[in-house]
Amino acid sequence: MRLTRQRTCVLGAALFLSLGASGPWTTPLLGQSGSEHAQAIARVVAKLEPEVRRAMLDGNIPSITLALANRDGEVWSGAWGESNLWAGTPASTETVYLIGSTFKAQSTVALLQQMEQGKFELDDAVRDYLDGMEIRGEDSGNPVLFRHLLTHTSGMPVDFGPHLLWGETSPLALADYLSDSLRVATPPLEGVVYSNMAYSLVAHLVERFSGVPYKEYVRDHVWGALGMSSTEFDLTPEMEERLSVPYVPDEATGRNVATFRLKANVWPAGIVYGTIHDQARWLSFNLGDGMVGDRRVLRSETISDMQTLQFEEMAGEPMGGGWGYEKPGYGLTWWTTTRGEDAFFGHSGSLAGYTAFVMGNRGRGHGVALLTNGNRAHPHLVRISNLAIDLMAEELGGM
Repeated sequence: MRLTRQRTCVLGAALFLSLGASGPWTTPLLGQSGSEHAQAIARVVAKLEPEVRRAMLDGNIPSITLALANRDGEVWSGAWGESNLWAGTPASTETVYLIGSTFKAQSTVALLQQMEQGKFELDDAVRDYLDGMEIRGEDSGNPVLFRHLLTHTSGMPVDFGPHLLWGETSPLALADYLSDSLRVATPPLEGVVYSNMAYSLVAHLVERFSGVPYKEYVRDHVWGALGMSSTEFDLTPEMEERLSVPYVPDEATGRNVATFRLKANVWPAGIVYGTIHDQARWLSFNLGDGMVGDRRVLRSETISDMQTLQFEEMAGEPMGGGWGYEKPGYGLTWWTTTRGEDAFFGHSGSLAGYTAFVMGNRGRGHGVALLTNGNRAHPHLVRISNLAIDLMAEELGGM
Protein backbone atom coordinates (compact mmCIF):
# COMPACT_ATOMS: atom_id res chain seq x y z
CA MET A 1 0.00 0.00 0.00
CA ARG A 2 1.41 3.38 -1.00
CA LEU A 3 1.10 5.89 1.83
CA THR A 4 0.69 9.58 1.09
CA ARG A 5 2.13 12.29 3.30
CA GLN A 6 0.35 15.17 4.96
CA ARG A 7 0.99 18.02 7.34
CA THR A 8 -0.49 17.65 10.80
CA CYS A 9 -1.26 20.06 13.60
CA VAL A 10 1.42 20.76 16.18
CA LEU A 11 0.72 20.35 19.87
CA GLY A 12 2.97 22.15 22.30
CA ALA A 13 3.97 24.67 19.64
CA ALA A 14 6.15 26.73 21.95
CA LEU A 15 8.32 23.73 22.79
CA PHE A 16 8.55 22.60 19.19
CA LEU A 17 9.43 26.02 17.85
CA SER A 18 12.32 26.08 20.29
CA LEU A 19 13.75 23.26 18.18
CA GLY A 20 13.74 25.57 15.17
CA ALA A 21 11.12 23.52 13.32
CA SER A 22 7.74 24.28 11.83
CA GLY A 23 6.04 21.01 12.71
CA PRO A 24 6.05 17.25 12.28
CA TRP A 25 5.67 15.63 8.88
CA THR A 26 3.83 12.32 9.11
CA THR A 27 2.35 9.51 7.08
CA PRO A 28 -1.23 8.49 7.82
CA LEU A 29 -1.93 5.36 9.82
CA LEU A 30 -2.08 2.11 7.88
CA GLY A 31 -5.66 0.84 7.65
CA GLN A 32 -9.01 2.47 8.08
CA SER A 33 -8.97 5.52 10.33
CA GLY A 34 -11.61 4.05 12.66
CA SER A 35 -10.08 0.60 12.96
CA GLU A 36 -8.95 -0.76 16.30
CA HIS A 37 -5.41 -1.19 14.96
CA ALA A 38 -5.19 2.40 13.72
CA GLN A 39 -6.48 3.72 17.03
CA ALA A 40 -3.86 1.68 18.89
CA ILE A 41 -1.08 3.09 16.69
CA ALA A 42 -2.46 6.60 17.27
CA ARG A 43 -2.16 6.06 21.03
CA VAL A 44 1.44 4.87 20.60
CA VAL A 45 2.30 7.97 18.55
CA ALA A 46 0.60 10.33 21.01
CA LYS A 47 2.73 8.97 23.88
CA LEU A 48 5.90 8.72 21.81
CA GLU A 49 5.98 12.17 20.20
CA PRO A 50 6.72 14.18 23.39
CA GLU A 51 9.70 11.89 24.05
CA VAL A 52 11.00 12.42 20.52
CA ARG A 53 10.91 16.18 21.10
CA ARG A 54 12.61 15.80 24.47
CA ALA A 55 15.35 13.66 22.87
CA MET A 56 15.95 16.36 20.27
CA LEU A 57 16.47 18.93 23.00
CA ASP A 58 18.55 16.70 25.27
CA GLY A 59 20.67 15.35 22.41
CA ASN A 60 20.99 18.58 20.39
CA ILE A 61 19.56 16.71 17.37
CA PRO A 62 18.55 18.94 14.41
CA SER A 63 16.07 16.45 12.93
CA ILE A 64 14.66 12.97 13.45
CA THR A 65 12.67 10.71 11.18
CA LEU A 66 10.99 7.70 12.78
CA ALA A 67 9.01 4.73 11.47
CA LEU A 68 6.98 2.07 13.24
CA ALA A 69 6.72 -1.22 11.38
CA ASN A 70 5.22 -4.68 11.65
CA ARG A 71 5.55 -7.85 9.57
CA ASP A 72 3.34 -6.38 6.87
CA GLY A 73 5.33 -3.16 6.45
CA GLU A 74 5.40 0.42 7.69
CA VAL A 75 2.44 1.37 9.89
CA TRP A 76 3.39 4.97 10.68
CA SER A 77 6.24 7.42 10.12
CA GLY A 78 6.99 10.99 11.03
CA ALA A 79 9.69 13.66 10.86
CA TRP A 80 10.61 16.51 13.19
CA GLY A 81 13.13 19.33 13.00
CA GLU A 82 15.21 20.63 10.13
CA SER A 83 17.39 18.77 7.67
CA ASN A 84 19.26 22.00 6.83
CA LEU A 85 19.49 24.55 9.65
CA TRP A 86 20.93 27.33 7.48
CA ALA A 87 18.12 27.09 4.94
CA GLY A 88 15.46 26.19 7.50
CA THR A 89 14.44 23.12 5.52
CA PRO A 90 11.91 21.00 7.42
CA ALA A 91 12.76 17.31 7.58
CA SER A 92 10.25 14.99 5.93
CA THR A 93 9.85 11.24 5.78
CA GLU A 94 11.50 11.41 2.33
CA THR A 95 14.65 13.13 3.67
CA VAL A 96 17.83 11.14 2.98
CA TYR A 97 20.26 10.37 5.81
CA LEU A 98 23.36 8.25 6.25
CA ILE A 99 22.10 4.90 7.59
CA GLY A 100 25.62 3.89 8.66
CA SER A 101 26.19 0.51 10.21
CA THR A 102 22.50 -0.39 10.22
CA PHE A 103 23.55 -1.48 6.72
CA LYS A 104 25.89 -4.20 8.03
CA ALA A 105 23.05 -6.67 8.48
CA GLN A 106 21.94 -5.97 4.89
CA SER A 107 25.41 -6.98 3.73
CA THR A 108 25.07 -10.08 5.90
CA VAL A 109 21.86 -11.02 4.09
CA ALA A 110 23.83 -10.91 0.83
CA LEU A 111 26.50 -13.22 2.28
CA LEU A 112 24.00 -15.63 3.85
CA GLN A 113 22.20 -15.92 0.53
CA GLN A 114 25.46 -17.41 -0.73
CA MET A 115 25.55 -19.78 2.24
CA GLU A 116 22.02 -20.93 1.43
CA GLN A 117 23.23 -21.72 -2.08
CA GLY A 118 25.85 -24.06 -0.61
CA LYS A 119 28.89 -21.84 -1.25
CA PHE A 120 30.20 -22.12 2.34
CA GLU A 121 29.19 -23.00 5.91
CA LEU A 122 29.34 -20.69 8.92
CA ASP A 123 32.05 -22.69 10.65
CA ASP A 124 34.32 -22.91 7.62
CA ALA A 125 37.68 -21.14 7.76
CA VAL A 126 37.46 -17.91 5.76
CA ARG A 127 41.03 -18.27 4.47
CA ASP A 128 39.97 -21.28 2.38
CA TYR A 129 37.84 -18.98 0.22
CA LEU A 130 40.17 -16.02 -0.26
CA ASP A 131 41.87 -17.23 -3.42
CA GLY A 132 45.38 -16.22 -2.35
CA MET A 133 44.50 -13.19 -0.22
CA GLU A 134 46.10 -13.50 3.22
CA ILE A 135 44.78 -12.69 6.70
CA ARG A 136 48.00 -11.45 8.29
CA GLY A 137 48.69 -12.62 11.82
CA GLU A 138 46.26 -15.52 11.66
CA ASP A 139 47.21 -18.69 13.56
CA SER A 140 46.80 -21.66 11.22
CA GLY A 141 45.56 -23.73 14.16
CA ASN A 142 42.95 -21.14 15.15
CA PRO A 143 41.57 -19.67 11.93
CA VAL A 144 38.96 -16.97 11.45
CA LEU A 145 35.59 -18.57 10.74
CA PHE A 146 32.65 -17.00 8.91
CA ARG A 147 30.76 -17.04 12.22
CA HIS A 148 33.57 -14.96 13.76
CA LEU A 149 33.34 -12.37 10.96
CA LEU A 150 29.63 -11.85 11.62
CA THR A 151 29.88 -11.59 15.43
CA HIS A 152 32.79 -9.15 15.82
CA THR A 153 34.88 -11.93 17.37
CA SER A 154 37.33 -12.42 14.48
CA GLY A 155 40.13 -10.43 16.09
CA MET A 156 40.19 -8.03 13.14
CA PRO A 157 40.64 -4.38 14.15
CA VAL A 158 38.03 -1.61 13.99
CA ASP A 159 39.72 0.27 11.14
CA PHE A 160 38.04 3.01 9.10
CA GLY A 161 40.41 4.98 6.86
CA PRO A 162 38.44 8.24 6.47
CA HIS A 163 38.64 10.49 3.43
CA LEU A 164 36.95 13.87 3.03
CA LEU A 165 34.27 13.59 0.36
CA TRP A 166 35.66 16.67 -1.41
CA GLY A 167 39.24 16.11 -0.29
CA GLU A 168 42.34 15.16 -2.27
CA THR A 169 42.34 11.48 -1.31
CA SER A 170 39.87 8.73 -2.15
CA PRO A 171 39.09 5.29 -0.68
CA LEU A 172 41.07 2.40 -2.10
CA ALA A 173 39.44 -0.18 -4.32
CA LEU A 174 38.08 -2.94 -2.10
CA ALA A 175 40.53 -5.63 -3.22
CA ASP A 176 43.47 -3.21 -2.87
CA TYR A 177 42.41 -2.17 0.62
CA LEU A 178 42.03 -5.76 1.82
CA SER A 179 45.27 -6.96 0.17
CA ASP A 180 47.11 -4.15 1.92
CA SER A 181 45.36 -4.14 5.32
CA LEU A 182 43.62 -7.46 6.07
CA ARG A 183 44.88 -8.78 9.40
CA VAL A 184 43.95 -9.93 12.87
CA ALA A 185 45.16 -8.11 15.96
CA THR A 186 44.15 -10.94 18.33
CA PRO A 187 43.06 -14.56 17.93
CA PRO A 188 39.34 -15.19 17.30
CA LEU A 189 37.04 -15.26 20.34
CA GLU A 190 39.55 -13.47 22.55
CA GLY A 191 37.06 -10.63 22.86
CA VAL A 192 34.33 -8.69 21.10
CA VAL A 193 35.98 -5.97 18.99
CA TYR A 194 33.66 -4.10 16.64
CA SER A 195 35.32 -4.46 13.24
CA ASN A 196 34.58 -2.51 10.07
CA MET A 197 37.39 -4.42 8.36
CA ALA A 198 35.48 -7.68 8.83
CA TYR A 199 32.50 -6.31 6.92
CA SER A 200 34.70 -5.06 4.11
CA LEU A 201 35.84 -8.66 3.82
CA VAL A 202 32.17 -9.75 3.80
CA ALA A 203 31.67 -7.56 0.73
CA HIS A 204 34.66 -9.14 -1.01
CA LEU A 205 33.31 -12.61 -0.24
CA VAL A 206 29.88 -11.73 -1.66
CA GLU A 207 31.62 -10.65 -4.86
CA ARG A 208 33.72 -13.79 -5.01
CA PHE A 209 30.85 -16.22 -4.37
CA SER A 210 28.28 -14.51 -6.58
CA GLY A 211 30.56 -13.48 -9.45
CA VAL A 212 28.76 -10.11 -9.42
CA PRO A 213 30.23 -6.74 -8.28
CA TYR A 214 29.21 -6.20 -4.67
CA LYS A 215 27.26 -2.97 -5.16
CA GLU A 216 25.34 -4.46 -8.06
CA TYR A 217 24.57 -7.62 -6.09
CA VAL A 218 23.21 -5.71 -3.09
CA ARG A 219 21.11 -3.42 -5.31
CA ASP A 220 19.53 -6.37 -7.11
CA HIS A 221 19.26 -9.08 -4.45
CA VAL A 222 18.74 -7.13 -1.22
CA TRP A 223 17.47 -3.59 -1.82
CA GLY A 224 15.66 -4.49 -5.03
CA ALA A 225 14.09 -7.56 -3.46
CA LEU A 226 12.82 -5.51 -0.50
CA GLY A 227 11.61 -2.55 -2.56
CA MET A 228 14.23 -0.21 -1.06
CA SER A 229 14.35 2.26 -3.95
CA SER A 230 15.86 5.17 -1.98
CA THR A 231 18.90 3.45 -0.49
CA GLU A 232 22.28 3.83 -2.19
CA PHE A 233 26.05 3.67 -1.82
CA ASP A 234 26.44 6.46 -4.37
CA LEU A 235 23.74 9.11 -4.19
CA THR A 236 21.60 9.65 -7.25
CA PRO A 237 20.95 13.30 -8.17
CA GLU A 238 17.34 12.89 -7.06
CA MET A 239 18.41 11.55 -3.64
CA GLU A 240 21.04 14.26 -3.27
CA GLU A 241 18.27 16.84 -3.63
CA ARG A 242 16.70 15.42 -0.45
CA LEU A 243 19.95 14.92 1.48
CA SER A 244 20.20 16.16 5.07
CA VAL A 245 23.21 18.14 6.28
CA PRO A 246 25.34 16.46 9.01
CA TYR A 247 25.83 18.52 12.18
CA VAL A 248 28.11 18.38 15.22
CA PRO A 249 28.09 20.64 18.30
CA ASP A 250 30.61 23.46 18.30
CA GLU A 251 33.04 22.84 21.16
CA ALA A 252 32.92 26.45 22.35
CA THR A 253 29.22 27.27 22.06
CA GLY A 254 27.48 23.89 21.92
CA ARG A 255 25.48 25.06 18.91
CA ASN A 256 25.20 22.76 15.92
CA VAL A 257 27.50 23.48 12.99
CA ALA A 258 27.71 21.67 9.67
CA THR A 259 30.54 19.16 9.45
CA PHE A 260 32.52 17.41 6.72
CA ARG A 261 31.05 14.52 4.75
CA LEU A 262 33.28 11.46 4.75
CA LYS A 263 34.00 8.37 2.71
CA ALA A 264 36.15 5.51 3.98
CA ASN A 265 38.33 2.61 2.91
CA VAL A 266 35.83 0.36 4.68
CA TRP A 267 32.83 1.79 2.82
CA PRO A 268 30.97 -1.58 2.71
CA ALA A 269 30.71 -1.37 6.51
CA GLY A 270 28.15 1.45 6.31
CA ILE A 271 28.81 4.38 3.99
CA VAL A 272 25.25 4.05 2.73
CA TYR A 273 22.36 6.54 2.49
CA GLY A 274 18.62 5.99 2.68
CA THR A 275 15.20 7.11 3.91
CA ILE A 276 13.08 6.10 6.87
CA HIS A 277 10.58 4.44 4.52
CA ASP A 278 13.32 2.10 3.26
CA GLN A 279 14.49 1.46 6.82
CA ALA A 280 10.91 0.47 7.66
CA ARG A 281 10.94 -1.99 4.74
CA TRP A 282 14.22 -3.42 6.02
CA LEU A 283 12.87 -3.70 9.56
CA SER A 284 9.63 -5.34 8.37
CA PHE A 285 11.62 -7.96 6.46
CA ASN A 286 13.53 -8.89 9.62
CA LEU A 287 10.28 -9.22 11.55
CA GLY A 288 8.99 -11.70 8.98
CA ASP A 289 9.73 -15.11 7.51
CA GLY A 290 12.12 -14.18 4.71
CA MET A 291 9.45 -13.81 2.03
CA VAL A 292 8.73 -10.56 0.19
CA GLY A 293 5.59 -11.08 -1.84
CA ASP A 294 6.12 -14.39 -3.62
CA ARG A 295 9.93 -14.08 -3.54
CA ARG A 296 12.03 -15.81 -0.90
CA VAL A 297 14.93 -13.53 0.00
CA LEU A 298 16.24 -15.61 2.93
CA ARG A 299 15.10 -18.72 4.78
CA SER A 300 13.13 -18.11 7.96
CA GLU A 301 15.61 -20.17 10.01
CA THR A 302 18.50 -18.05 8.69
CA ILE A 303 16.76 -14.88 9.87
CA SER A 304 16.26 -16.55 13.27
CA ASP A 305 19.98 -17.37 13.42
CA MET A 306 20.83 -13.73 12.63
CA GLN A 307 18.79 -12.69 15.68
CA THR A 308 20.09 -15.40 18.06
CA LEU A 309 23.08 -14.90 20.37
CA GLN A 310 25.91 -16.93 18.82
CA PHE A 311 28.46 -17.14 21.63
CA GLU A 312 26.89 -17.32 25.09
CA GLU A 313 30.30 -16.88 26.73
CA MET A 314 30.78 -13.54 24.92
CA ALA A 315 27.52 -11.99 26.17
CA GLY A 316 27.89 -8.72 28.05
CA GLU A 317 26.57 -7.53 31.37
CA PRO A 318 22.82 -6.84 31.71
CA MET A 319 21.94 -3.44 30.30
CA GLY A 320 21.20 -0.61 32.69
CA GLY A 321 18.77 2.26 32.37
CA GLY A 322 15.93 0.46 34.09
CA TRP A 323 14.89 -1.43 30.96
CA GLY A 324 15.66 -4.88 32.35
CA TYR A 325 17.51 -6.28 29.32
CA GLU A 326 19.72 -9.34 29.79
CA LYS A 327 22.58 -11.01 27.92
CA PRO A 328 23.34 -8.40 25.28
CA GLY A 329 25.57 -9.76 22.54
CA TYR A 330 25.79 -10.47 18.83
CA GLY A 331 23.76 -12.77 16.67
CA LEU A 332 24.89 -12.85 13.05
CA THR A 333 25.56 -9.10 12.84
CA TRP A 334 22.41 -8.08 14.72
CA TRP A 335 22.94 -7.07 18.32
CA THR A 336 20.60 -9.23 20.39
CA THR A 337 19.20 -9.15 23.90
CA THR A 338 16.34 -10.54 25.97
CA ARG A 339 13.90 -9.26 28.56
CA GLY A 340 11.77 -11.86 30.25
CA GLU A 341 10.43 -14.10 27.49
CA ASP A 342 10.91 -11.48 24.78
CA ALA A 343 13.90 -11.37 22.43
CA PHE A 344 15.05 -8.22 20.63
CA PHE A 345 17.41 -7.42 17.77
CA GLY A 346 18.91 -4.07 16.90
CA HIS A 347 21.76 -2.11 15.39
CA SER A 348 23.00 1.46 15.43
CA GLY A 349 24.85 3.41 12.79
CA SER A 350 26.87 6.61 13.00
CA LEU A 351 29.37 8.85 11.30
CA ALA A 352 30.19 12.44 12.12
CA GLY A 353 26.87 14.30 12.04
CA TYR A 354 24.58 11.29 11.61
CA THR A 355 23.13 8.67 13.98
CA ALA A 356 20.71 5.87 13.09
CA PHE A 357 19.06 3.05 15.03
CA VAL A 358 16.84 0.05 14.27
CA MET A 359 15.22 -2.25 16.86
CA GLY A 360 12.67 -5.04 16.59
CA ASN A 361 10.86 -7.77 18.50
CA ARG A 362 10.28 -10.59 16.01
CA GLY A 363 8.19 -12.63 18.43
CA ARG A 364 5.61 -9.86 18.70
CA GLY A 365 6.20 -8.73 15.14
CA HIS A 366 6.86 -5.02 15.57
CA GLY A 367 9.75 -2.56 15.72
CA VAL A 368 11.04 0.98 15.26
CA ALA A 369 13.62 2.70 13.03
CA LEU A 370 15.15 6.17 13.42
CA LEU A 371 17.40 8.35 11.26
CA THR A 372 18.92 11.68 12.35
CA ASN A 373 21.46 14.31 11.38
CA GLY A 374 22.55 14.54 15.01
CA ASN A 375 25.99 13.59 16.28
CA ARG A 376 26.53 10.65 18.66
CA ALA A 377 22.84 10.56 19.53
CA HIS A 378 22.79 6.83 20.35
CA PRO A 379 21.56 7.06 23.99
CA HIS A 380 18.61 9.18 22.97
CA LEU A 381 17.63 6.94 20.05
CA VAL A 382 17.90 3.83 22.22
CA ARG A 383 15.63 5.47 24.79
CA ILE A 384 13.03 6.34 22.14
CA SER A 385 13.26 2.82 20.70
CA ASN A 386 12.79 1.18 24.08
CA LEU A 387 9.72 3.30 24.71
CA ALA A 388 8.30 2.64 21.24
CA ILE A 389 8.75 -1.13 21.64
CA ASP A 390 7.04 -1.08 25.05
CA LEU A 391 4.18 1.11 23.82
CA MET A 392 3.57 -1.13 20.82
CA ALA A 393 3.53 -4.20 23.09
CA GLU A 394 1.11 -2.42 25.44
CA GLU A 395 -1.25 -1.06 22.80
CA LEU A 396 -1.00 -3.65 20.03
CA GLY A 397 -0.43 -6.90 21.89
CA GLY A 398 -0.85 -9.65 19.33
CA MET A 399 -2.44 -7.40 16.63
